[in-house]
Parts: sequence; C-alpha cells; structure tokens
Amino acid sequence: MLGVTLQIDDNDQYLDLMISPQLIQKTLEVKVIRGLIDKSEFKEFFIFDENILDAIASYKSALKANNLTAFTSRIGERRQNEIKCKIQEDELAATLILTRGYGGNPLTVESLMSVLKDAKIVRGISKKRIKRLVLQCNDCIPGDVIEQEVAKGLPPKNGRPSKLQPLVQNALERILRPQQTGSTRVDMRNLGDVICVKKGTELLRRLPPSEGRTGFSITGAKIRSKPGEWIKFRPGDGTVISERDENLLLADISGMPKFKDQKMWVDDTFICKGVNVGSGNVNYDGAVLVNGDVTEKMQIIASGDVTINGFVESAYIQAGGDIIITEGAMGKVNDSATEYSTTLKAKGSIHVQHGQGLDISCNGSVTIGRQLAYSRITCKGEVSVGAIDNPNGNIFGCIIKCQNKVSAGTLGAISGSNLSVDFSDGFNSLLERKDTLDELLRQIKQNNNRHKERMTVINAKKIPDDMRFRVNEANELVENELQLLQWLESKASEMKKLKDNYQNDIKLLASKRVYPGVVVKLNNRTWRAEREYDRAKISFQGHQWQYEPLL
Repeated sequence: MLGVTLQIDDNDQYLDLMISPQLIQKTLEVKVIRGLIDKSEFKEFFIFDENILDAIASYKSALKANNLTAFTSRIGERRQNEIKCKIQEDELAATLILTRGYGGNPLTVESLMSVLKDAKIVRGISKKRIKRLVLQCNDCIPGDVIEQEVAKGLPPKNGRPSKLQPLVQNALERILRPQQTGSTRVDMRNLGDVICVKKGTELLRRLPPSEGRTGFSITGAKIRSKPGEWIKFRPGDGTVISERDENLLLADISGMPKFKDQKMWVDDTFICKGVNVGSGNVNYDGAVLVNGDVTEKMQIIASGDVTINGFVESAYIQAGGDIIITEGAMGKVNDSATEYSTTLKAKGSIHVQHGQGLDISCNGSVTIGRQLAYSRITCKGEVSVGAIDNPNGNIFGCIIKCQNKVSAGTLGAISGSNLSVDFSDGFNSLLERKDTLDELLRQIKQNNNRHKERMTVINAKKIPDDMRFRVNEANELVENELQLLQWLESKASEMKKLKDNYQNDIKLLASKRVYPGVVVKLNNRTWRAEREYDRAKISFQGHQWQYEPLL
C-alpha cells in the first residue's frame, strides 16, 4: 500500500511499520495493515495488535495537525520455537513440549537432540519420533503447542516366583489323553498304565524363581529387578520332602497321586478286581481303584478318587475327588425321569466313556468319551462329549444343569428326543451374591458419607486437649470405613465382571449337527431348535440367545 511500508530492524528481530501520511490515498484501517502483513514475508511474526491501533491513531492525529512527517511504529517481533523437556519422576520417560515460534528458525532434529543432551538423556531416544515431531512442528501454525514422548527407559521386570511342576499325571488327565500309537494316531483303548505310585516315587518338583530383567532409565542408570520369591513347599497327605533335595516331593505311601490347587497328595488306595455280591460294597477313606466291573445295586463310597477300569451297571458311586469310568455306565430311568438306578456323585469332575440312564452330579466338569443318552447332569463346570480337543460325540435325551459351555458333535437325535440345557442356577447364584454385595455397599457408602460430614463439623471446631485423642480415634475409624468401602467397591466390580463372563461363557457348540428338540435356557430366556441345523453355536448375546452357523 502506498505510504505504508513493513521493514525489519537491524538486529533481524523486530518488525516495524513505517507510515508516510502524505503518500496515503486510502483509508488506513487495521484490516488493511493485517492484509499487508499476511501477504508479506513477515506473516509468521508475532504481531502487537495494540501497537497497530496506536499507529493508526497517531496517523489520524498527524492528519488533523497537518503533520505529514513519516514515522515508524514497532508492531511485531520474531519469536523462536520454545522447547521444554519434561522427565517423569522415575526417569523412565521424557516428553518434549514444543511451542511453535513466530517467524523463528525452522525446528531441526539437531536442536531437539541438543535439548535432550542438556537434560542428560542418553538412552531410549527415538529418532523416529523426533523426526515426526519436527515435521509436525514445521507444519503447524505459530503458537500451537505439541507434545511428544521421545525417550523411554526400560522398566525392570521382576522375577517370576518359583513354580511347582508335577512329575506324575492325575488319573483324569491320563483318561483324557489317550496314548499315541503313531505320528498322527492315538489308541482310544490304550490309556497307559494306571496311575498308582509306590513309596519313594518322585511326585513334585519346585522349580527355582527367575532373577528378572534389569531395566534402565533414560539417563542411563541401571534399575535393578527383584528376583522372584520361593513359594511355600508343603507336603500333602501321603507325601514327604526328599532328604537329598529340599525342592523335591516324594510319595510317603503307595497309592494314587493327586495334584490340585498347587497341592500334591497321595491317597491311600484300595485296589480290587471288581465290586459285586462276592466282594461287597466299598466304603474307603482314600482312593479306590477297581480293575473290573461294578455290578447291579453295588456301592462305592470313597474320600478320594474312584477309578473303574471296567463297566458300571445300576450302581451308586460317590467320591471326594474325581470319578473315572474307563469303559461305560448303564442304568434304568423311570418314565418321568425322576429316578435313576445309576448315580455318580463327586466333589471333583466325572469322566465316563459312554453312558445311558445316569444321574450325574459334581462340582467340576463332566466329560463323556463317546455318547451319553437319557441321563441327568448337574455340574458347576462344562459338559464335553468326545475327544477333549475335538468334542465330536453324541448327547441326547438328557437334562443338563451346568455353569459353562456344552460341546459335542451332535446335540439331540433324529428321533426328536428332547435335550434340555439350563444355565440358570449358576447365574442366579451370582446375581444373589451381587445383589447382597451391592446392598451392603450402598449402606456402608451412606454411613460413610454421614460420618464424614459429622467429622468435618467436629474437626472445624476447637477441640480440647483432653478430647483430642478421641477425635483422632474417630477420624481413624472413618478412614478405616473408607478403606472398607473401597475394598467392597473393588469386589462389586469383580462380581459384575464375573456376571458378564458367565453370560459370555455359556453356549452350546455342535461340531456336526443340532436336531429339533434341543432347548437351552437362562431363566426366562429360551432358545428351541425347531428344525435341523448343521454345525452351529448357540450363545447368549445382548440378553438373548443367538444362533450362529460354524464354518
């Protein structure tokens, strides 16, 4: 614009506005000067708007006084990029905070590396992030602030605690893992040797903890890790720690080994060739191993595992551990499916190779080798029919109450016999516990809020010296109540997660076919197979049962 000139000072730092009143022919306004700056090489300078207003006011005053002498006003300056380095207290990370300058020198990788060097940051520097930060800064507008983590240390990794390694299998694991006869085949009839150890057999080894991994800070200092801790190594019933190796557990008696919940013990084992009228019923405090059949109306009651290498017919078997029947079990059931002649009851899990007419109840899971028909199952785990890694067996005509998935090859039968699966009991138990916890949490929260309000009033008053200790006790009680409240909130959160996980875990999986007559239920939500389906998954999603074909 004629009569208005922009120029930089001799130090290349400040921007000046020169106004020659005698040359100006148009109205001089802020937007005119701003437009002139935006079109010039000084568009990125920091502009003093107030100085522009003052310059325009001076120009108008000069016109009124008929003073046409040119004058200069300082309206801007060059500001360099501002770089700050923020280091975490633990010196495991550093962040660069950049404020884009006004007309300053372009940001370079070298300038950022110099800032890190001045901050004594020597390790964990990411040049890739620094280059990205330079590009971002040079592309943004003056005044923008950008943050980027550019250096990371390596936190130490504490060592893992010692680990318990069983040296013998549980009987149930042996049953579910048939012996391999070739590179790709297994013999379902060959289940290996019966798991029964002699005194002195090595059962369990405690592996040493790891040392962990040393870390480093961004300043180059080493951060030592904590080695893992030795877990307690306590011998269970029928076991003893080796005199030669304090990390080795040996059998102290001959019997059946069991490893569960990080504990190994040996059940004194009663071994017989069969349970029949000739042998009589078995009631034994320990494990029972039957190398034969269990005939009609016989009973086996044991505090440990019960393993039957034979067939069971119309018998009662109760175990404090697992029940394992390597062949099959058969029983009779009345027309209303309320009375069964064969009962299998265990505190652990139950495995039957194939069965019909069985009343099964356990706290663990139920696995069936090939087929189960016209039976009743009540368990707190899952139900699987077929090989453990590929459940492809058949199940039909059964009433199942369980708390995890039911998987088989074929669900139901072509005859249309009903197969009922109900997941309600476990879910309702969780809901009951959750409601009780939520109500307790609500009451304690109300009490704590009321107590805090009262203590706030008391603490604001002048407390006599002889009463100070009682007020301190009251404050401590309120603090303890708050800690209890926080603990209950964490438990309530865990309970909600358990409820969500339960709904995610329950499902029916059929690797071959689903026939009409299959019914799955969760309280008042029911799905019924009205036709024949190929491979399918029926899961509970969005408060509804959903059918999904398996590819």
